[in-house]
Amino acid sequence: MSDKKNDFNNPVIEAIYNRRSVRDFQEKPVPKNLIKAVIDAGNQAPFTSEKLTQPWRFVVVTDLDFKNTLVQTAVPVWKRSLDGMKDFMPEIYDSAMKLYDSLDDPKDMVYYSAPVIIFVIAPSRNNTCAALACENMMIAATSLGLGSCYVGFGAMVGGNPDVMKSLEISDDERIFGPILLGYRKKDSEAKIAKGLAHLAPVKKDPVVKWI
Repeated sequence: MSDKKNDFNNPVIEAIYNRRSVRDFQEKPVPKNLIKAVIDAGNQAPFTSEKLTQPWRFVVVTDLDFKNTLVQTAVPVWKRSLDGMKDFMPEIYDSAMKLYDSLDDPKDMVYYSAPVIIFVIAPSRNNTCAALACENMMIAATSLGLGSCYVGFGAMVGGNPDVMKSLEISDDERIFGPILLGYRKKDSEAKIAKGLAHLAPVKKDPVVKWI
């Protein structure tokens, strides 16, 4: 929950204030109608497109075997990137390792064993539009009592042709997100909560110039 005051008592602003990146999910499945509601919210985002229609599409992954394939594909990419940070970004490396050590086996530092993974796919030239759709989805998830997280490393699946075929990625498309969905653990184990604390960003008041 946010400690910011919602002076307008507005549920949309409340959801924006309360949105957090969740990396600790219950095994509880997410009802299909809630998943569809989140996608519909993303589909309402503003866009520009020469086709005069939304440029994005969505692929929802709940199948356990396919999720395992995603983990096996993306986690090695994450590990290589992390190893590269060890010398020149030691604080980030140490924080990530604290979280990694806190996770149970098999360790999933990309998708965090989320029950739902939603790939937002759009042409690369529509990156701003797709990002707006992703933000809509995460705010909607918060308003529906779901946790969410935008995981950039989750898009690093290009090295697996079977995954790319299943996602039906064309040459001019890229993955945005993906967005993780699920129910946040209310009572995380202390070691996981401690690991997550090292990655929690500090939000400052906005820098504003009035003219």
